[in-house]
Order: sequence, then C-alpha cells, then structure tokens
Amino acid sequence: MFDALSDRLGGIFDGLTGRGALSEKDVNAALREIRVALLEADVALPVVKDFIDSVRTRAVGEEVVRSVKPGQQVVKIVYDGLVEMLGGTEAETGLRVDNPPATIMMAGLQGSGKTTTTAKIAKRLSEKQRKRVLLASLDVRRPAAMQQLAILADQCGENVSSLPIIEGQLPADIARRAVQAAKIGGYDVLILDTAGRTTIDEQMMSEAAEIASIAKPSETLLVADALTGQDAVETARRFHERLPLTGLVLTRMDGDGRGGAALSMRAVTGLPIKFLGVGEKLDGLDAFDAGRVAGRILGQGDIVSLVEKASEQMDAEKAERMAAKLKKGEFDLEDMADQLRQMQRMGGLGGIMGMMPGARKAKEAMASANLDDNVLKRQEAIILSMTKQERRKPAVLNASRRKRIAAGSGTSVQEVNKLLKMHQQMAGMMKKMRTKGGMKAMMGAASQAGMSPADLARMGGQQLPPGMGSGSLPGGLPGLGGGLPGLGGKKK
Repeated sequence: MFDALSDRLGGIFDGLTGRGALSEKDVNAALREIRVALLEADVALPVVKDFIDSVRTRAVGEEVVRSVKPGQQVVKIVYDGLVEMLGGTEAETGLRVDNPPATIMMAGLQGSGKTTTTAKIAKRLSEKQRKRVLLASLDVRRPAAMQQLAILADQCGENVSSLPIIEGQLPADIARRAVQAAKIGGYDVLILDTAGRTTIDEQMMSEAAEIASIAKPSETLLVADALTGQDAVETARRFHERLPLTGLVLTRMDGDGRGGAALSMRAVTGLPIKFLGVGEKLDGLDAFDAGRVAGRILGQGDIVSLVEKASEQMDAEKAERMAAKLKKGEFDLEDMADQLRQMQRMGGLGGIMGMMPGARKAKEAMASANLDDNVLKRQEAIILSMTKQERRKPAVLNASRRKRIAAGSGTSVQEVNKLLKMHQQMAGMMKKMRTKGGMKAMMGAASQAGMSPADLARMGGQQLPPGMGSGSLPGGLPGLGGGLPGLGGKKK
C-alpha cells in the first residue's frame, strides 16, 4: 500500500533531514520532487497543485527557518498537508448505525468488490459492535450474485444472515421485503448490495435512486477499485451527482503501490473514505484514519494499527498461559511456533514491516538479505519436525537430531542451528526480564540480539492490550527490530 510513493518521498526527505540548515532554494527543489512523486502516484493534478501551494506557504516561512531541525520540520508540514488532503483527523469515518434497523446501501460498478465488501462490513459490525446484520442482494442480473452473498453471510458468523432468495423479484420489491424482514426480525443493521454495471448508465442510476427512496439508508457507500486510479475518482464524482453518497470504500488497496485514488478521493468529492479493503478474506477491511495513512506514506509506520491487528489475532487463553510462563522466565520452542503463526496471521513479515517506523529501510534490508514471508513458514516447519520433548527441552537437540529435523522439514542443518540460536537469545531475554533490574538487563540482552534501544522504546510507549507486555508483541515476542524471527541478529 503506497509503496512506490513512500519510497520516493523517503528518498526526498533523507536528503532534507541530513542538512543542518535549509534555504528557500532547497525547499523549492524538494517540493518540485514531491510534486512529481505525487503526479506519478496518479494523484489528480488540481489536488497536487493545492497541496504543494499549501505546503510551500508554511515550508518557506519563519516556522522552518527558526526550527532547530528544519528538515524534520518540513516533513512535519508535509505530514500535516497529507492529513488535511485525506480529510483531516476530525473526519467522520464511522458508520451511522445507532437507530435499528439502520440501512446501509452499497453502490458501485461491476467488479469493484461490492459483494465481498458488503460481507466484510457485516462481519466487522457483528464482531466489533455486536450488531445483528441482515444482508440482501438486489443484483438480479449477475449470475449467482445472490447465492454468493448468501454463502458469504454464512461465513460471517451467527449474527449475520441473508434474505431468502425469491426468484423473479425486481430489485425494488426485494428492497421492500428486506426492510420489512429487518424490522420483523429485530436486526440492528440491513445492508443492501445493489447491482452494478461495467459503466455508469441511466438505468442503473434510476434503479439506485428508487431503492434509496424505498430503503431511506442512513449510509450510502460507494465501493471503488483503487487500482483504477483516477477512473475511480471520476466514478465517485459521477455517482455523487446522482445519488447522495455518505462515504467511500476503496478496495484492493494492498495491490495499489501508487495510492493516487485514495489521495484524490476526499479532495475531489468531499466525501470521507470510510474503509480500505485489503485482500479477499472477510477480515481484510481496515477503518480509514487520515493520520495513520499519512504516517505510512511518510515511512513513520502505523504502530496503532499493528497493535490492533495483534490484539484481534490474540487468543486470550493462550496469552494468559504465555504470561504465566514468562513470569517464570520460560519460553520454549512451542511458544516460538505460536508467535510465528500469529505473525503469519497478521500479514507476515511484509505486512508487519509495512506498519513499522522506517518501513522502507526495513523492507530494503529484508530484500538484500533475501528474506520473505516463506522464512516464517520454514521456521515453523523446523519446529513442527521436532518431537514434543525436543520442543519443550531444546537442550536435548544434539547433532544427529538436528540432521533428522532438517531432513524432515526440508531445510538445512544451518537453518535449524540459526533458529535454535535465535530461540536461545529470545529465551535469555525473557529470563533477564524477570530478574532484579529487569529492564536494564533486557536492554543488554536486546543489544546482544541486534536490537537497538529505539526498537524497544518504540513499543514501550504504546498502550498495549492485556497480555502484551512493554517492549513485546502478544505473548511476549521481543520487539520488532533485530529480535524478529528471520531478522534476528545483526547483519553480517
């Protein structure tokens, strides 16, 4: 997400922050590069012009000249400009679903991911807000569209249901039946998945307007494919002219390295972006937050989202057991395997690194060391090739056992040794934490593992959910710096 733009801007700011003082000429040169980077990211030209003018006014003024660190002050000004472009920190990005049965109407072109997004929103409402949700497909043209939504509803859990299918009904009649069923069934939210077309036409817009008049939705969301760039922005503008929209959902954001649609949408349409769709799984929906997105674009990471993802994947029972073990200074290979699985559920090394401060440099380091998400799978395979006794007491792993484990996991003895060394370092850190003067001892252990004090401090200041200790991810995985499996130790 935003990888290409983040890389370009990161290179520009590296040149600025390395200088002691900045002249107006330096700032203007940087702004020219930022302008080109935004245009290459497919941001709309009027939006780029307004953004550059706004940043220039502040960046060449007294605010930067008198700053102790002018380069970093320019970065802060650009960050503030991006937040404003994306809608500001006060933008209303939540869904208005407080008066049951609240109706959400989904609109968009065919192929934009409307049906999958409908199910994702339903799952989110049922799990995070404990809402009972009814889904109704009004798409009578696309083959099996109604059946698809019914299957997805079943996958969302017991609090999500789909309206029974009656063949031959028109969209307006289905909408009336859905509204009545939501009232009678005591549902909190009704989501209407409308039909799309490959292009905007009069018939589709008239049908959408009729459905809106019947259902009187509290939210009308346009689902747009981020990969279509400025076409998505134009689609949003034309829909909004005919159908009063309340928000936008951008899908396939994980495949969009440019991000021009997200950066242009708010400025062009004036509508808030409510969600970003990432991946095909039903939990692949992120609430939009301008500050967090701007931070990721500028390589400052998104620790809050990382902690949220970690807490969502956390098994409370396992976390309590892990906490009890850590209090005794115990951390065996079964615990390490649990951490590896959890990291894979959180998006793997790439997904986690994308939310860490300095993500660009971390990804470069991963690429140069030929590290990818398969590292986690190989390490888990090594642990699974061990017996229960070996996982709980790694000290018994002699040379012959290590050869057997390497053969069983399809890896090399060197990889087995590397994993065991990493586990030893992590287990040592856990023991240090429970001794007298634990934090000081932990810092020393972290240094031996290749972690800087900044790696620990970065996590230490966060308000973490229960079961997540200071300086650790769920269950006590040390930091996310040099102690991350597959990135352990200093680069040789």
